[in-house]
Amino acid sequence: MLEELKPHLVELRKRLALSVAAIFVMFIIAFTFHNAILTWITAPLNNALTQVGRIIETQNKATWTLKEQNATTQTKPSQIASKLQHQLTQAANVANEELKQILLNAAGTTKELVASLQKLDNNITNIHNDFEGKITTHQVGGAFFVALKVSFFAGLLGALPFILYQIWAFVAPGLYDNEKKMVLPFVVGGSVMFFIGVLFAYYIVTPFGFQFLITFGSFLYTPFINIEDYVGFFTKIMMGFGLAFELPVFAYFLALLGLVTDKTLKDFFKYAIIIIFMIAALLTPPDVLTQLLMAAPLVILYGVSILIVRYVNPHIEEDSDDE
Repeated sequence: MLEELKPHLVELRKRLALSVAAIFVMFIIAFTFHNAILTWITAPLNNALTQVGRIIETQNKATWTLKEQNATTQTKPSQIASKLQHQLTQAANVANEELKQILLNAAGTTKELVASLQKLDNNITNIHNDFEGKITTHQVGGAFFVALKVSFFAGLLGALPFILYQIWAFVAPGLYDNEKKMVLPFVVGGSVMFFIGVLFAYYIVTPFGFQFLITFGSFLYTPFINIEDYVGFFTKIMMGFGLAFELPVFAYFLALLGLVTDKTLKDFFKYAIIIIFMIAALLTPPDVLTQLLMAAPLVILYGVSILIVRYVNPHIEEDSDDE
């Protein structure tokens, strides 16, 4: 039995070696552009921090404006200063030159006092709890290791079409000639669906998820995001959505091989819903909104997979009527 498996193991080792080599080459290319890639990766987090900061600043300004209006209604310091200045002016008109000089000095002191009060009032108006969320690193070589991680992630995405081709080349010897012709749809379709999943996660899921998570508790705590944790969290979400969007592609080729039918997927649907929500809970941040943003497309893709399998390998009812 080992002798029969040996050629397949040799072929598998060859395909794995080629895939690793492709990832390594793409990794080197991506490392030269790691700053641009890291900027792209951290853009959703920076946008979320900026947006939440604007919300908090607006609310704080509204709060201080309300306090300023209440204080003006109660004390009215401008009216007191105006009355005092008027009284000093009247006294200056009836006093002698020496008394005028004293009163003028007092008036000048009063004006300085009023100006100081106004300046203090303006400072109080402008005081608010600044939202200064930052992206930090807690390691000496944190920036270097982050560059390696993002370069590997970019290299993996860049080498994905070649990796899919190697998978197909390993499976192809066991297929018929008409099935071998599906190599192009497998490579192109798998790559396109993976990138669609990544873009969906980047432009739709992460903005909502990050803004919700940062806003929650931001009035009490200032977020200092660890870049190492963020990159790992980000890549997990991207890879999870990319693999999830491969569902129609895998369903198509399983149906092509005759392993599943549309009835098989329909019967498994109630279990698939539970599995989908479990996967969404594991791959997304711990909030209901982001989990639904992943689970809903997966349910839709499962329905699309049923339609694809019905077209490729429909279930045929057996005629049980006796002749």
